[in-house]
Amino acid sequence: MTGTNARTVTLIGKPGCHLCDDARAVVEKVAAETGAEVRERDILQDEELHALYWEQIPVVLVDGEQHTFWRVDEARLRAALVTG
Repeated sequence: MTGTNARTVTLIGKPGCHLCDDARAVVEKVAAETGAEVRERDILQDEELHALYWEQIPVVLVDGEQHTFWRVDEARLRAALVTG
């Protein structure tokens, strides 16, 4: 996917978070397969994100909407990006 159809996956986490590392691997793999753009946000650098998500990290957003937290299911993320 390219152009205006490109999806955006945002991974919200923090350094030293092993679940965030696991989520990143899944997000990067699925994004590479589907052409989605990947962005990362650090809750330690953003007070608003910290207030919203500190108990849930890692959090994955698809096009700005919360998709999942803690563990990322590869098939579910792929389906969300393909069928959107």
